[in-house]
Amino acid sequence: MGAVRIDMLRLHETWMEVVFPRQLNPGHVLGKWKPETTLQKVGYYLWATIGMLPVLLGYPLLLVGFGTRYYAGKLDSAATRLGILGAILLSVVVWGGLSVVARFQLSFEGFIAVLAASVVATVAAAAAVLFARIGGRLTSILLAYPSAMTALFLPPVVAALYSPTLGGIIFPNSEQLAIFILDNVLFIGGLNELLREQFALEGVYYALMWFGLAVPVGWGLGVLVTFADLVRPKDD
Repeated sequence: MGAVRIDMLRLHETWMEVVFPRQLNPGHVLGKWKPETTLQKVGYYLWATIGMLPVLLGYPLLLVGFGTRYYAGKLDSAATRLGILGAILLSVVVWGGLSVVARFQLSFEGFIAVLAASVVATVAAAAAVLFARIGGRLTSILLAYPSAMTALFLPPVVAALYSPTLGGIIFPNSEQLAIFILDNVLFIGGLNELLREQFALEGVYYALMWFGLAVPVGWGLGVLVTFADLVRPKDD
């Protein structure tokens, strides 16, 4: 509960710093800025009151950011020990195993599709390690996280195209997710209706859907990790 209280306080201070100076990390000499005039006090406390709702809504997202940062740190540590070549070999072992299973369980066409997806996933995994090594918050958000999501999403979805067992799990959930996104995210300007008219969610479009989702999901996770770093820096 003490940690939750500290997190909520830092979230609120982050909100306050959008408008007022020295709220989140006040200087040691100057200290935290406080309003002096009546007008400043009215604006300050009004903004503080409005900020309670974003804090309550933002805290679950902050928890996702904490979790993502923790596991991303573990993966980054493992990638550092393995190096780019080691990450490639690990991806080859994991997705190569999936390809071997596909060779015996699926048709030859299905095997080729899974093998191709595994190659893409291996390249994406290597790219994620490379971009993480380059460093920089912007590079990590824009490139490293989407590459990692592509390596994770693509092969199982492609395998599901040729496996009734996997398809029975992945496709219904994918369809429900697609309906939610179309109705609640892509409704602006009638984009959802245009997509429904032009495309049917079947076959290879499932793979394209998840390939397309890898980028915004990666960006979102990267932003949440940045949010977590801002609210609770790693050194703390």
